[in-house]
Amino acid sequence: MDIIIAIPSYNRAKELNNKTLITLKEGGIKPEQINIFVASASEELVYKYILNKENYNKIIVGELGIRNQRIFISKYFPENTNIVSCDDDIEAFLELDKCQANKFLKKIVDLNKLFNNTFELLKKHNLYLAGFVGHNNKFWLNPGYSTNLKFIIGVCHLYINRHDSDLYPSEESESKEDFEQSIKFFLKDKGVIRYNDLCLKTKYNQPGGLGIDRFERNKNAQEYLIKTYPFICKGKFRKDGTPEVNLSSFPGPLKKYLENIKIIN
Repeated sequence: MDIIIAIPSYNRAKELNNKTLITLKEGGIKPEQINIFVASASEELVYKYILNKENYNKIIVGELGIRNQRIFISKYFPENTNIVSCDDDIEAFLELDKCQANKFLKKIVDLNKLFNNTFELLKKHNLYLAGFVGHNNKFWLNPGYSTNLKFIIGVCHLYINRHDSDLYPSEESESKEDFEQSIKFFLKDKGVIRYNDLCLKTKYNQPGGLGIDRFERNKNAQEYLIKTYPFICKGKFRKDGTPEVNLSSFPGPLKKYLENIKIIN
């Protein structure tokens, strides 16, 4: 199966060189599968200077901002392309070790197998978006996968490409574009696939890169999502006060919402 790896990155060439590119190489991903998307021609020069040329296919100048870059990536590749989108600071893919009496996370060594199996699973269920749990707390992981509404974190997600503007996140959701992407794919396809026993070793909401200056944008995005998807999105706040969003797991209100917009019979 042909699979493309797309890595949007901004101002983090060293992290990319030392983390995601190494992780993919160790997982058996071929360099010719890997394409890196940067925001400007000047940034392209920096990345070409820093990155190990043996570990990727090419660097492509896209657009500034993670939402704009993700849309650019989708339009760059043909429809029906199998795309794995990876952030630039992934240190490992982890899975719950089902052979251990106590919960234990182990490194996934064969990423080709993981990615191929995931696209096969998407096609089996006639779905288009898949991903992983958005944390690496082993006590909150459970065996198997789900196809109902779940948050598919943008750090790494797999999708079968469609040039469909209805699936593109809005500007208002910029800092939480992966929440809106999860919702849009779910409403379009009546499901998304999330592995509930697989996660990533990475650092979320890092300063610099694509995670800079997030408080106000998080607040604005939270308010937008709650207003736009009132039966799906609920607001919450982290201990440090950062605005966050929960996706509804209550079948009653969600069923009513889907009926109202004629997604289900």
